[in-house]
Formats: sequence, C-alpha cells, structure tokens
Amino acid sequence: MELPVAVRQALEKFVPELKLRETSNTEMDEPLRMVLLEDGLGQIQAICRKDDLLDLAALNKDLGRDLALVSRKQQARIRERLGLRRELPPIPSLTGWPTLVDSAVDRLGRVTLLFVDQNARLELTGEHFRQLTDNARRLSFAVSVASVSVNLSQPEKDREQLHSALKRFTSLRIQQRLDDTLELPPLPETAQRIIHLRVNPNAVMGDLVDVVESDPSLAAQVVSWASSSFYAAAGQVRSVHDAVSRVLGFDLVMNLAMGLALGRALKQPTDQPEGYLGYWQQAIWQAQSAGVLASMMPRAERPAFGLAYLAGLLHNFGYLVLAQVFPPHFKLACRCWEVNPHLDTSVIEHYLLGVTREQIGAQLMSNWGMPDEINVAIRHQKNPDYQGEFEVYPRILWLGRQLLIARGVPLGAAEEVPDSIYQALGLDRAKVDEQFDELVSNRQAIMAMAGMMNS
Repeated sequence: MELPVAVRQALEKFVPELKLRETSNTEMDEPLRMVLLEDGLGQIQAICRKDDLLDLAALNKDLGRDLALVSRKQQARIRERLGLRRELPPIPSLTGWPTLVDSAVDRLGRVTLLFVDQNARLELTGEHFRQLTDNARRLSFAVSVASVSVNLSQPEKDREQLHSALKRFTSLRIQQRLDDTLELPPLPETAQRIIHLRVNPNAVMGDLVDVVESDPSLAAQVVSWASSSFYAAAGQVRSVHDAVSRVLGFDLVMNLAMGLALGRALKQPTDQPEGYLGYWQQAIWQAQSAGVLASMMPRAERPAFGLAYLAGLLHNFGYLVLAQVFPPHFKLACRCWEVNPHLDTSVIEHYLLGVTREQIGAQLMSNWGMPDEINVAIRHQKNPDYQGEFEVYPRILWLGRQLLIARGVPLGAAEEVPDSIYQALGLDRAKVDEQFDELVSNRQAIMAMAGMMNS
C-alpha cells in the first residue's frame, strides 16, 4: 500500500505517521471526495462528503461563476502527473488550485481519505483535516442524499409532480391533457401503424414490410441493422423482406421500427453529459441486455421477447422529453450528472426539477397508448423491488443495467445485485455472467448498430 511520492509528501506535513488501512466493505468514518471544476475564470476544487450531492447550481450562484467538471482528458493528465490512475484523493495541495470545502465536512469528528489505486484509506480527526485544508474557503454547496425523496413507488403522484415541475420551470399554460401541456408531437404515424399491427392477430410479415417500406429512412436502417456484423447474416441483405424473413424476424423488426419511430419523434439534445453514453447507445445496450435476460428465463415465466426488447429501446425516452421541455434546466442537469457520477440520475433530477425522466417518459407513453408492459418497465426500472403486474419488465431492465455497468459500460451509478433478483427471475447467476461477458465482448458491433440509429 505504498502511496505515490507526491501524495505522501502532501500529507506528511500534517500527518507525520501515515497509518494506512486496507479499504473494505466495513463501515468507515465519513469518506470524502474532491471534484475538479473550471470555467472561463479559472480552476477550483471542491471537497464534500463522498455520498452527498454536489449542488453545482448553488455553488455557481454563490460564486457568481459558471463552473463545470474539468474534462476527463485533463483529469487523466493530472492523475498521471501525480502517479495516480483512477481517482484524486481530497488533498488540496496535490493540484495547488483554490479549494472549497463544504461546511458539512467541518462538522465531522473524523473523516476518511480514500486512495483507490492502493485499495487503502487514511482516517483523520476533523481537526487534522481542517489543518490540511486551512487555506480553503468554506461554503455550503452539498446536499445529503437522504433528504432527496425520489418517487420510486407511487406512480399515482406522477402527474401532480410533473405539473408542479412545469409550473416552476416553464411558462407553459397547464392544460388538462398532458401531451398538450408538454407541447410534444403526436404519436408518429409509423408507430401508430405498428401498434395496430401488434394488436391484430391476423397480421402477417407482408403487413410489417409494407409499414417499414413506407418510410424510406426506416427501411434503410432496418436493412443496415440486419447487415451488421452482430447478426453475421449469410449473404447480402437486399431488402426489408429479406431482413425480416431471413435475419431479424417479425417480432424484432416490429419493435425495432417502433423504437426508431418514437426516438425520432424528438430531437436529440445537443448538450449531453460527458462520461455518459448517447441516447441510442444506451438504448441498444439496454435492448440487447433485456433480450438476453428474457430469453434465459424459464419458459413458463419468460416475458414476451419483443416487449422486453422494446422496453430496453425506449427505457431512456424521458431523457429526450426532459431536454425538450426544460431546455435551460436540462443543461444544468447535465452538469450536475457529471459532478455526481456516484448518484443515480433520478436523485439529481428529483432534486433539481421535482420529477424524473422515468416519470415523465412513462406518462407520455401512457398518453400515446403504448402497451402497459412498456409503461410499467419505463416507470419502475429504477426500483428492483417493484411488485405488481408486469413486474418482470422493469426488473430485467434494472438487472441488465447493473450487469453492463459492472462490465464497464457507462450507464450510470452502480448498485449491488442481490441473489434475490436472480431468484425472482429464475436465472442462474453464473450463466448470466457468461452471457453478459459475451455480449460486452461485442462492444464494437453494438456501438456500430447504435450509430445506424442516428443516421
């Protein structure tokens, strides 16, 4: 557990005897984190409790600045210079930048500095840490996550919370219908025709081919999808009929076309958070993972593959809605997601807006008459303990996300997956791990498929 020279020298002046302990899952005294920020006026570093939400809006308001997270490339260069690979410990003198310490830190009797590369920690008294940060400015800019009560299990309150957020953050006149209130486009014609196909027991492949071919852009994307290396189709895919009959199948094309039609109903935001995948990349990863998990479940309990896949494609639709309905506040949300990567996006959205992308996305899907399975999947995907009709759909979205995050796919904050989730889905953990290792090994092919969706 040898610390880099620069880190050791920064500490020795204030902590003559460095008694490092191995980091473990046992409880430790208040771990801290340091976030590097910059704007046109220069760079600063902010220190707060590790699990707190750094309120960037409050900080910028207090300072009269427009601070945002330092780019990942610049952070990597700083760490490399200091002999660190993954994380910068909260020691101000390592960079020499002006430092801000959240006032809650000064009220702590003991604190913990984490050295992630060495799997080590250093515990200090509050007084020692105050000496270490003696030249820092004290401000209140962090919020305890315990004070942010995200609505995970009361969808009956979604409409009220959404209306409240609209009144606070937009100048829109509240009307009776949610889709009027949001000033969003109607359900795209292609999606309407696909929904009619879905509920038509006599629908055949030719009906689906006709719908897809009526939209040239959609037809081109379906053919490109079927031609991708991920499916390794034998011979060239020359038509939509070929893509449906020989490669993808009726169900997959139906849901792929639905996801594409809805995804194109709203514009992709130009301002996106650094360190997060784009909309279509997230959609493809979640769709593929949902398909894998659904197909591995016991036949008697298995959800409809097509609906599981579509739920994955549309899981993040509320992200597009947030960008359209709350443009300036969406930009602020992007900056807050960047400086709080340890928190689920729903916590930050609830804190900033009073409503989450899952709430707003599910409400819109309901207005558009989408299948109940999709509405439930989108609304409850952040709640692995949800119990109710169609509970399997949000559960496989939650599990798929966590399995992908654990394999380095940046889809948000990681959570521990208990054995009870596998048991509830009738899945063998070891076999699931094997399948997801294989899925992630096809990263390049999946990213290429996502690129097709943007064209």
